[in-house]
Amino acid sequence: MVTIYGRVRSRAPRCLWAAEETAIEYEHIPTDHREGETQKPEFLAVNPNGRIPAMVDGDVVLCESMAINLYLARKYGPKLWPQHEDDQARALQWSFWAMSEIEPPVIRVLIQFIRVSDEDRDYDLIKGADEDMQRPLKVLEAHLADRDYLLGDKFTIADLNLSSVFALGEFLPGFYDERLINYPKVGLWLKEKCLGRVAYGKVMAGLV
Repeated sequence: MVTIYGRVRSRAPRCLWAAEETAIEYEHIPTDHREGETQKPEFLAVNPNGRIPAMVDGDVVLCESMAINLYLARKYGPKLWPQHEDDQARALQWSFWAMSEIEPPVIRVLIQFIRVSDEDRDYDLIKGADEDMQRPLKVLEAHLADRDYLLGDKFTIADLNLSSVFALGEFLPGFYDERLINYPKVGLWLKEKCLGRVAYGKVMAGLV
């Protein structure tokens, strides 16, 4: 059985989401770094980095959420993992793009709202991060102009991985209302075609 370690308010939901989409039997072990649980010997034996998420599948032990998701899709998710090699490469491309182009500015903004007090919040930093998001958002809007999903007409691990990075902003109500107003294709893809999926809803509702 696959075991996934993590907490909902982290990067772990993307791995739980991937597991839900594959319909495999898996166990979720809530693991909270705020409580020191990631520094306990039993967890460090799984991930010496002391970070979540982490996954165990028999003899396979993985950390890093994108690596976990690509593994789950390729091994257990024939509907998530593209059949053709060119689309498999594109799935990797968009997954890496999510981490290099979208996550850094999103995290910079989230830190200011989640970890910084109102009086110490750096609005210049937030403005800079929002500006940094414009270029990749334009790229994504153009890419989605003539297709419903990243690789065509079907939801794949590429969509799950990229939208799960955007989903970090869901922890702040209204986070994307203004940020996506000029990117209707991205907004539709993100909110309805990806985050509107049943599997994602179950994860975020704590039903898994």
